[in-house]
Amino acid sequence: MSDREGKNSLRRGIKTAAGILLLLAVWEAAAKTGIWSAYVLPPPVKVIKALAGMADSGVLFKHIGVSFKRVAEGFFIAFAMAMAGGIVVSQKPSIEEYYGGFLEFMRNVPPISLIALLILWFGIGETSKIIIIVLASFFPMYLNIRKGFVSGSRNLLEVGMVFGLSSWQSFCRIILPSAVPDILVGMRIGLGYSWRAIIGAEMIAAASGLGYLILDAQQMSRSDKVIAGILTIGTVGILCDKLFSLVIGRVADIWEAGGRE
Repeated sequence: MSDREGKNSLRRGIKTAAGILLLLAVWEAAAKTGIWSAYVLPPPVKVIKALAGMADSGVLFKHIGVSFKRVAEGFFIAFAMAMAGGIVVSQKPSIEEYYGGFLEFMRNVPPISLIALLILWFGIGETSKIIIIVLASFFPMYLNIRKGFVSGSRNLLEVGMVFGLSSWQSFCRIILPSAVPDILVGMRIGLGYSWRAIIGAEMIAAASGLGYLILDAQQMSRSDKVIAGILTIGTVGILCDKLFSLVIGRVADIWEAGGRE
């Protein structure tokens, strides 16, 4: 990292910290002035104590682990399906005419709206929650993967044909490498959608997870724990996104280095 990039990162970090401190100050002022009661809006200190208490007892990490496991399972299932669909479209574009309309319909149906039906079909176990994650994360990944596969350079494909490459060899050596950036972007977007979907599912039909933690706290009239759960979700989501961004950056660097060689 150059000195200029380091200074820019430090500057962004300072601005982010200043924004967080300002938000905490406004929150504390609103709680102290009594604009809202402590029942509705507890002060930051109370929320931090609730968060620390759940972390100390291990309850918080237990719920994080449960939600993370569900997200990981649903995300990778959706990714496998999206890759398979993208490969099919790249090799046999006409096949998409048979299922394209159904996919377009399902893309516009919120996964949360299917919870009642999924519970009737699969019960309140893990299956229904995983399906919701798959439905939420599949479409952004599929659309990006499909875009990457079908927008490959026609000139390179023609060169491959001249050198006698089969359709599968052209896919592996030309189409897939050029689609890597779109695949990674789709995965990053799909990961965010996975977290959004699982929280909603856990708030309706679950006995563990961060969504359940929030709903249980609401039923117990513990608004401090509700806010603590929301903060936890946001923090975990940011950490997952940052980690994935680092992976994307690393893959891109390796890819560029391989291209130069």
